[in-house]
Amino acid sequence: MATTPDPWGTIHRERRALLADMEGLTPGQWATPSLCVGRTVQDTLAHMAATARMTPAGFFLKLARSGFRFEAMTAREIAELTAGTPADTLDAFRARLDSVSHPPGPVDSWLGETVVHAEDIRRPLGIVRAYPTEALTRLADFYRRSNLIVGGKRRAAGLTLRATDADWTAGTGPEVRGPILALLLAVTGRRIAHGELEGEGTPTLTGRG
Repeated sequence: MATTPDPWGTIHRERRALLADMEGLTPGQWATPSLCVGRTVQDTLAHMAATARMTPAGFFLKLARSGFRFEAMTAREIAELTAGTPADTLDAFRARLDSVSHPPGPVDSWLGETVVHAEDIRRPLGIVRAYPTEALTRLADFYRRSNLIVGGKRRAAGLTLRATDADWTAGTGPEVRGPILALLLAVTGRRIAHGELEGEGTPTLTGRG
């Protein structure tokens, strides 16, 4: 029986690539709205740093302290890691490049956290990254089967997703075609990728948010 490769090596490499892209950003770039609604580029990197230092026990403790309100807990973590300068936030992220700590949840969600939030940062800044195809197809498979936090299963339901730049097809129903990264972003609710998609199922997918 085949085993699923451990994604942590990819996670660590992608963190390093994002760090390299963010070193030298201007104050205006740090303040740019990310693809995460209501969060700047700095906020989103702070969230990534906070997640990389979290443990399952720490997650439940902080969730309880926030009245079991996930968004309130997340906001407190971001506020803590953005209280200083952008350089301080970057240092907090740098300190966790090789971390394997994480909140409770499947390991693919932390690979997804790394790749999708990196795009949340890079796209508004006009930075292009060629992610490993294997990571993108793995994540597309994960999110189309899961409603965990981002609701990917709901968006992909009843549709065939077909990558035009990778050997990957999944699902049944009207087809949605496009680059694998665009499919991943659309399934995770990033509208910025909608214009890269085509096929009879595209209005259904994009209409689901």
